[in-house]
Amino acid sequence: MVAARMFDRFDEARIIGVAGLETMIGELGARGHAVVGPVRRDGAIVLEPIESVVDLPRGWVDEQTPGRYRLKRDGDSWFAPVVGPQSWKQFLHPPRQKLWTVRKSDAGATIEPEPLATEKYAFIGVRACEIAAIAVQDRVFMQGPYVDPNYAARRANAFIVAVNCSRAASTCFCPSMKTGPRATAGYDLALTELSGGDDARFLIEIGSAAGQSLVEALPTHPATKADIEAAAAIVAATEASISRTIDTGDLPELLKAEPDHPRWDDVAARCLNCANCTMACPTCFCTTVVDESALDGASASRSQRWDSCFTGDFSHVHGGAVRQTPKARYRQWMTHKLSTWHDQFAMSGCVGCGRCIVWCPVGIDITEEAAALRRAV
Repeated sequence: MVAARMFDRFDEARIIGVAGLETMIGELGARGHAVVGPVRRDGAIVLEPIESVVDLPRGWVDEQTPGRYRLKRDGDSWFAPVVGPQSWKQFLHPPRQKLWTVRKSDAGATIEPEPLATEKYAFIGVRACEIAAIAVQDRVFMQGPYVDPNYAARRANAFIVAVNCSRAASTCFCPSMKTGPRATAGYDLALTELSGGDDARFLIEIGSAAGQSLVEALPTHPATKADIEAAAAIVAATEASISRTIDTGDLPELLKAEPDHPRWDDVAARCLNCANCTMACPTCFCTTVVDESALDGASASRSQRWDSCFTGDFSHVHGGAVRQTPKARYRQWMTHKLSTWHDQFAMSGCVGCGRCIVWCPVGIDITEEAAALRRAV
């Protein structure tokens, strides 16, 4: 597991160039990691295997507003896009996970548990809010009375290269949630892009022994005090540009105290119950199980799949669904995310990435709903 720390002394940070970044990707692959990073595909920045820096979305930026996402050419940065429709959750907590298979023979039935996950990932380009989201899922899947063995196996083998944000989308609100835009823990290495183009320079901070080992294999040189100050200024400017906020003060208590407020009816009139917000969210973890039988009856299997509290059958019990209306389902999602998550896990379920705002077809804004409810009360 990563045991990251933030450096106080500038002489502990290093500088690498594009050649160093290329070497990093190759070295991680040579050490047995499947290297995953941001890639431009189908008009979006998605997370896919990469083999070289040429796979990165150099020179592209993302424009994000409620219900709208677009890419455009602007500048020569290697890591300008913020967050896309996918999160790193899909690798650590995949959308579909087979649990076991049962096979029938003349001797009887035999249950074969699915072998533990063996994937060994290296994530490049992880934002501070996404590191916070991984920490939330660590709390859910590994730090309670029931540990998900497959998640734990993937997580133990994961190598995280964070990238501090040099720009923010209009939908970001990570400072409100105290999750960014600078990564301060939870990474093996953290990069800050000081300049772009072919002569790009990246300040690199080391957060673990594994990170130190990798840096020793890269072409680097010591960072100067001016480099450290430049990196700090970039992150400070990014934070200053973020205008969306959530006042989290007494919000958990407020949400629990107002289950029948008219604002819930207002948002329910717009919500399509499409579940886009939960699918894009980097912390949502709800699942269901699906059983499948072979046509010849010789075997059957059970798989775990992502589910959403916005689907009608998610809360279905004998007699019908517990949450039968769009109002009830949206209220459940938002109240859990910003309120009762604290009761369950002693932390917020929201990291301020803004994905639920961008990928909502009708542009419902969780920050706006929280503020409207607060004003009304």
